[in-house]
Amino acid sequence: MGRVTPTSQRKADHIRLNLEQDVLSGLSSGFEKLHFEHLAVPELDLGQIDTSLTFLGRHLKAPVLISSMTGGTGEGGRLNLALAEAAQTLGAAMGLGSQRAALEDPALASTFQVRRIAPDILLLANLGAVQLNYGYGLDHCRRAVEMAEADALILHFNPLQEALQPEGEVNFRGLLKKIELVCRSLGKPVIAKEVGWGISPDAARGLLEAGVSAIDVAGAGGTSWSQVEMHRAQTASQARLAGAFVDWGIPTADAVLRLRQAHPSLPLIASGGIRNGIDIAKAIALGADLGGMASPFLRAAAVSTAEIIEVLGEIIAEIRICQFATGSPDLASLRRTPLRVYG
Repeated sequence: MGRVTPTSQRKADHIRLNLEQDVLSGLSSGFEKLHFEHLAVPELDLGQIDTSLTFLGRHLKAPVLISSMTGGTGEGGRLNLALAEAAQTLGAAMGLGSQRAALEDPALASTFQVRRIAPDILLLANLGAVQLNYGYGLDHCRRAVEMAEADALILHFNPLQEALQPEGEVNFRGLLKKIELVCRSLGKPVIAKEVGWGISPDAARGLLEAGVSAIDVAGAGGTSWSQVEMHRAQTASQARLAGAFVDWGIPTADAVLRLRQAHPSLPLIASGGIRNGIDIAKAIALGADLGGMASPFLRAAAVSTAEIIEVLGEIIAEIRICQFATGSPDLASLRRTPLRVYG
């Protein structure tokens, strides 16, 4: 499966820590404060509720993204195949973990290659945006997309995580110009994604001006990569520094609402602390097109493909029932459904 590189070892550490340690943000996503108003007379047949949509040119049976998690290790490749099979079975989208390890060591490319079992899904390749300041360019972006036969490329932003890593790459200066070149020349949509601290309207404005096609807010409330780095720390000082940022970030619900208000036509993914289909339905009511989840699927993937399919099926059923109980026959109707703050 290729030699163990520093990047692939770091990815293996990330999988292990997400499965074994408490790495949650000290902030909540904000969805628990929001509630749908129940409609006792929905005038709908549950069996005819439509959860489908088209996003970046791909038809999805449900507005669910299996968020970027893994790859670059043998175990990551196994998990990716299981996640992709579940996405194909139930018509969800899937993001791959960072493909940097496979660009460093082509023998690891197979850990990101899932098209053979998921020919119809919206599949998102993935690289760290900061790599554009560390020798990566348009060719690397193309290789990542081609390696995975992906429909789009995620460029993920993790400045806080990089600042907390002893080996972190922290020069984020001048990235927007380089992203503009990628967006102009790649020939595939580019999605800007945070990794758990959210994207503000001002940050989104610069990204959209650079040509980004969609944004995944990846707000605070779920996995905190500062907490992951706290557990990876080699010294007590490093651990204290990372732990200090447990409450950092823009809660996901707030990030979605602000981005939708600022950019009404922006293709928008909500992720970060989303734990079930009800949260995804709330995110759609706030203005998102898709809801992304990682940790619940990673834990299910550690059990079996059948477990992922069961978890994903429950999430889609929860979205469908939210639509039914609010009188929303389709996702467009759900987006017009008000949310209320109770208590």
